[in-house]
Amino acid sequence: MSGERGEGGGKEFERVLEALREQLADGTYGLHATLPSQRELAAEFGVSRDTVQRVLGELKSEGWVESRQGSGTRVSRLPIHAAARPKTEPVQVRVSLGPFVERAFDRPDVRLDVFTLTSESLDAHIRLQAERIRAGEIGPSSIALRMLLPSEGIELPYPRPREAPDAAGREEPGQGLREQLQRRLHGITERHTASLRAALHDLRTEGLVPSVSVEIRHVPLVPAFKLYLRPDTEALYGPYEVIERTIRLDDDTEVDALDVLGLGSVLTRHVHDEGDAGSAGSLFVRSMQAWFNSCWTLLADPV
Repeated sequence: MSGERGEGGGKEFERVLEALREQLADGTYGLHATLPSQRELAAEFGVSRDTVQRVLGELKSEGWVESRQGSGTRVSRLPIHAAARPKTEPVQVRVSLGPFVERAFDRPDVRLDVFTLTSESLDAHIRLQAERIRAGEIGPSSIALRMLLPSEGIELPYPRPREAPDAAGREEPGQGLREQLQRRLHGITERHTASLRAALHDLRTEGLVPSVSVEIRHVPLVPAFKLYLRPDTEALYGPYEVIERTIRLDDDTEVDALDVLGLGSVLTRHVHDEGDAGSAGSLFVRSMQAWFNSCWTLLADPV
């Protein structure tokens, strides 16, 4: 998963990176489209050209864009749900996490159950809703978030370095690099879980939301999908797509790796129909809620 890059990280880096990912996904920039110049992007987002340069470098590392001298930066790959849309079809509002979280926070009592790999995407949207509360746009009386994350003790199949044959034709295990990639993933998770915890607890400390509960537990499962639940209301579900990409470590080492990208996930929305308990949406929401509750109660350990 993408994350901060040492000196290249920070809130502005994350904000611009998330915004450009959203624009790639919602059709703002089509396949082979040329992005605005670094100067124009810096002006649009109110950041330095150095930040824009690092963001474009990350998007290039993830495989979404390519840069050629004299030709600017072009879109080389789109998320599945964006790429599959016919060119003649008008851009539709995609099923995405932002509106889902917004709908949850529009309620007097906010309830969210989440199963994810790092909480990176959720963190950005939680912080956005916190700003809506501070601006007086919404005023929930309570917020309850439960989140399941993979246990740190299990070895995940991604990210991991692509194994390459040595001089004798044997596969190099790359265990040292694998451990570095796993530590990097854990670091991303720790940063974003700490960030969203602080964003929500600060609302209670500032007297803006009377009741705030954030519970995070580790579960010994490898996430093959991400799941966002508004209990008894709706669910977002999306499988993680495994890709090949280059990951830059904090010491500037570049590693050809197998990884997953949240942006590549096709999120499908399933809505509970109060008038039809046997509908496909109702059954999906209930079954995934039962799955989440069973993992939360029987498998997970508190962080």
